[in-house]
Amino acid sequence: MTEALIFDKVEITLAGRDLISLDRSIEPGEVLTVMGPSGIGKSTLLAHAAGFLDPVFAARGRVLSGTTDLTGLPPHQRRLGLLFQDPLLFPHMSVGENIAFALPPELHGRTRRRQAVATALADVELAGFETRHPATLSGGQKARVALMRVLEAQPRALLLDEPFSRLDAALRDQIRQLVFAKARERGLPVLLVTHDRADAEAAGGPVVDYG
Repeated sequence: MTEALIFDKVEITLAGRDLISLDRSIEPGEVLTVMGPSGIGKSTLLAHAAGFLDPVFAARGRVLSGTTDLTGLPPHQRRLGLLFQDPLLFPHMSVGENIAFALPPELHGRTRRRQAVATALADVELAGFETRHPATLSGGQKARVALMRVLEAQPRALLLDEPFSRLDAALRDQIRQLVFAKARERGLPVLLVTHDRADAEAAGGPVVDYG
């Protein structure tokens, strides 16, 4: 069971200058979109939630998953899945190895792990791609592998940092729908940051607009 992702009076500043703030709860299966131009701190907000905030920034408030306060936890214990503009697949690993890297350690046994990888790839119409090298994939295929690598890690929530912006227009809509559908299937709260209003419309959830 997933729980709401809560931003409790989160405020981020740089050298004393207010950048971005968020005081919202994102329910399981809901997508909250934060919109605004470059430079207002959208990606910084995600970095703070995930535990990677650059120390040049200061942050106040708390990030919670249900009643669990994530704010003081190291990144790996927060278990928040991140998707970026680039898929960031490991170039020294095959497609299957990229997915297997994310599988939880409690999934024991080579056969079970191999089956989990096969199921994940089939779920995004990439059955049989285990041995493919990431460099041989199209942009859409890389995006699908990146999505399943994040989901197979069993995150508490998804954080989306303009993950559709590098895709061409036709592919962008296809991958948008896929990401949002898979998040809803798993009941994950999703925070999307973007400057593209079409992303917000496709997400179909509430919008916080800093434009």
